[in-house]
Amino acid sequence: MSKRNLALLGATIVSIIYGVTFTIAKDVMPAYIDAFGFILLRVGGSVLLFWLTWLFMPKEKIALGDFPRIIAAAFFGVAFNMLTFFKGLSLTSPISAAVIMVSTPMIVLVLSAILMKERLKKRKVFGIILGLFGTALLILYGKSIGSATNAGLGNFLVLVNAISYSFYLIIVKKLMHTYNAFTFVKWIYLFGFFMVLPFGWSEFNDVNWSLVPTSIYWKISFVVVVSTFLTYLLNLLSMKELKPTTVAVFIYLQPLFATIFAISLGKDELNWVKIGAAILIFSGVYLVTQKPPNPQRGN
Repeated sequence: MSKRNLALLGATIVSIIYGVTFTIAKDVMPAYIDAFGFILLRVGGSVLLFWLTWLFMPKEKIALGDFPRIIAAAFFGVAFNMLTFFKGLSLTSPISAAVIMVSTPMIVLVLSAILMKERLKKRKVFGIILGLFGTALLILYGKSIGSATNAGLGNFLVLVNAISYSFYLIIVKKLMHTYNAFTFVKWIYLFGFFMVLPFGWSEFNDVNWSLVPTSIYWKISFVVVVSTFLTYLLNLLSMKELKPTTVAVFIYLQPLFATIFAISLGKDELNWVKIGAAILIFSGVYLVTQKPPNPQRGN
């Protein structure tokens, strides 16, 4: 399997994990821990995992001039990104949050054109619009899971998170070309931890851990180890081979997998609208991820 295909597989696995995470995280908050307290737990646990893993990895020295970029990546990719997303998710439904996230590829496409001078190819634009239409079908005709206490505010915060994550994808790209992922991701999470600490400490401290069921402990562990530690590594490895716009378009798969997971739990049902939406989403991903033909081959 080529490096590009491995990167595409990694991005798909990330989408599956995130699709499941929407429902799992919703089961944890706000019933057992509020959003900001959960973020502190998530980032703190990930800091430990990244630094422990780094001990067994080749060592590289980061240039002092790259630390402002790392701090910016920590803000947009960890602190602001996670705080707005989890707070938004605690107020809206998992499928709604997953669908709002599909605005990310469009934002990345525009930011890449402005900041990275990336050309806007018609095929990519059409693929993104196709995927966006498919995800819109899911939210308009799909039954939401769970309760939405303030859907308007929740959806707005998830949209803000999508914008923040778009900046992160572009900021971190240069670091990927310079260093091994383990060299800088541990710093991103360490800086991110200190950024979320003032927001999450009070909510974390208020949790009565003796009342938390074992099943919730497992779900918290899943979010920390799989949804954070593993997915960030897979995303970074994918970005070594793929453009930010290509990585971002895999977000289109998240509401699809969120819906599939909901159906498997008996909280949603499959119909022709959802099948049609799935076809549109996969078609959009296909158009955006296909490499353009080599002009030297005379196709």
